[in-house]
Amino acid sequence: MTHTKKSEKVTIWDVAAAAGVSKSTVSLVLTQSDKVSDKSKQRVLGAIEQLGYIYNREAAALRSKRSNLVALVINDLTDPYAAQLAVELESHIYALGLVPMLVSTNESLERQQQIVNRFKEYNVCAFIMCPAPNTDRKWQEQLIDTGFPVVNIMREVDYCSAPCILPDNKKGAHLATCHLLEQGLSELAFIGSTATTSEHRERLAGFNSALRAHNITHPVPVIAAPANRQGGYDAFEQLMQNAPDTKAVVCFSDVVAYGAIYAMRQRGLAPGKDIKIVGFGDLEDSRLMQPPLSSVRIDSHEIAKRTGQALSELLEQSQPAVRTLVDVSLQLRESSL
Repeated sequence: MTHTKKSEKVTIWDVAAAAGVSKSTVSLVLTQSDKVSDKSKQRVLGAIEQLGYIYNREAAALRSKRSNLVALVINDLTDPYAAQLAVELESHIYALGLVPMLVSTNESLERQQQIVNRFKEYNVCAFIMCPAPNTDRKWQEQLIDTGFPVVNIMREVDYCSAPCILPDNKKGAHLATCHLLEQGLSELAFIGSTATTSEHRERLAGFNSALRAHNITHPVPVIAAPANRQGGYDAFEQLMQNAPDTKAVVCFSDVVAYGAIYAMRQRGLAPGKDIKIVGFGDLEDSRLMQPPLSSVRIDSHEIAKRTGQALSELLEQSQPAVRTLVDVSLQLRESSL
C-alpha cells in the first residue's frame, strides 16, 4: 500500500482527520479504552494502517507520569467571591487525593502564561483555570494537546474543548432586571466590569433580554468600570452625570454594588428608596449591608463540586460535558424592594 505521508511525520491529528473522529477518540483507541464504539474503533485502526501512524507508547507513558499537584489558577484573589470559590475548590481537590497549588493571575494574560509555563515544569496533573480576559483558544488547546487536562471555571474560552463550569449568568441578570422592571422602574442602568470575558457578555445579555421582554426601547445606560468598589463608585458618579433620573441599577457584582451604594450616600440618596439596586454573587457581607443587598446567588459549593467531578473524569481519561451550567437564584432584600 502506498502511504501519502512519511510515517514519522504522521500525527494523531492526521489519524483523527482520516477517521473522521476527534483526537480524544483516537487517544482512547490507542490506550485500549472500552469507552469507544466498535465502529469508531475500526475507523481509527483503519486510518492508522492507511497512514502508517506509529504510536510511541514509551513516550506516552513518560508523558503520563504526572505529579499529584493540581494548578488552581484564579483570576483575582482580591475578589471576595473568587477567594470563597478557591476555598471550596481546594476541599474538592483534596478529596480526590490531590494537592492544589493556588495562584492568582490578577487578570493579566501575560502573568497567566508565565504561571502556566512554570506549573508545566512541575508536571502538574491538571489545570483548573478562571481564564484571564482575552485568553486565546489556540493557546489553551495547545496546553491540552501536550497532555495537561484543563477545566475552565466561571468563564468560558469560546469554542475551546476544555470542559467549563459556569453559573447561569444570563438567567441571573435577566431575573434581577425583570424584578426591577416589574416595579415600574423603567429608568434603570447596568454598571460594572470592563473585562472582555464571557461572564460580562452573558450578564449584559441577560440585562438586555429583560429589557426586550418588557418592551423597553429607549436608550438605557451601560457604564463600564473595573469590577471593584472604586469601579462601582466611579460608575455611579458617571451614571448620575449622564442619567440623573435613574431609579434602579443592576450591578455586575456585589462588590461593584458596594461602591455604588457608597456613592449614593455621598450624594444624599437613600439606597433602596431613592434608587433600587441589585448585585451579583450574593456574598455573605451583602446580607449585613444597610440596607441588605438584593443579589443573584451563585452556589460556590455547587461550582466546586461540578469542577471536581469534571476533573475526576478527565484524569480517568473520560470526557465530561464540555459546558456545565449551574443554576442561580435571585435573593431579594431591602435594597430593591
